[in-house]
This record gives sequence, C-alpha cells and structure tokens, in this order.
Amino acid sequence: MKRADLTLEALAAMLPPRGALLGLDLGTKTIGLALSDLGRTIASPLEVIRRTKFQADLVALRRAIADHAVVGLVLGLPVNMDGSEGPRAQATRGFARNIAPAVDLPLVFWDERLSTAAVTRTLIEADASRKRRSEVVDKVAAAYILQGALDRLRSIAAGPST
Repeated sequence: MKRADLTLEALAAMLPPRGALLGLDLGTKTIGLALSDLGRTIASPLEVIRRTKFQADLVALRRAIADHAVVGLVLGLPVNMDGSEGPRAQATRGFARNIAPAVDLPLVFWDERLSTAAVTRTLIEADASRKRRSEVVDKVAAAYILQGALDRLRSIAAGPST
C-alpha cells in the first residue's frame, strides 16, 4: 500500500522515468479526471465520473487507471483561502485513505484553491454556454490541478536554479 500523504518531491523520487499521472478533482457529485502524457509535460481533461456509491466510483477509477497505465495520482485538495482545511479537505483526505489500498499507486495532494473559479472564468471567456461549462468544468479543473503538479515536478527534476 502506498501512503496518501506524500510530498511532490517524494512522489518524484518514486515515479518511473515515464508514465502517465492521473489528476482528480473530487466533488460531492462528480470526480473530474485528467491525464498527463507519458513524459508528464501536459495535462489533458479525460472524463467525469458521476459519483454514486464508493465501490462504483472505485471501479470507474480503476478502469481509468488500467486503461491509461497510470503510475501515480494527483488529488486536488480544497484548502481554504487562509490555508486551513475545512470539511471538504477532510472529506478529500478520507477519500484518499479509502482508495490508496485499493489502487496501490502513489498519491499526492495538490492545492486546488481557485481552480474551479479559474477554469470557469476561462470557459466563460471562451464563450462556452452554461450547459457546456457544467459538462466540462470538473475534468478541466482536474487538468488545471494536474498541470500545476506537473509544472512543479518539472522544476523539481531541473534542480535548484543558480
């Protein structure tokens, strides 16, 4: 079983040189999924899982992991603006504790403050209809979260700048 409280630096040390990461934007009704390329440079929206029961959510998550040969998970952590953790962050940590033994992949949390707001603003600027925004916002938010983690992983790999 992999720990569900790794730092991004620890995740970087345990990942193989190539392999996709799966980003998750956990909501109460949906789980947005995003996938990185094998070189872990770009995050792309993948799909939205409509949440029902935990076991059904886990089956859908395992399917995405298997279909895309995922080597690690990045889970958006909804911390408050002041950095504290409220009920949603606690629920996200609980979800991570529950899935960690079932998927046996390294998992790291990534601060997702304002990710949905930023994605929604971008979709509005792109003139996406309200219906279209509601269909894609979760998976696009997952890509936004995953891209932030990928960018940080790249800077970790590059080492300290001189």
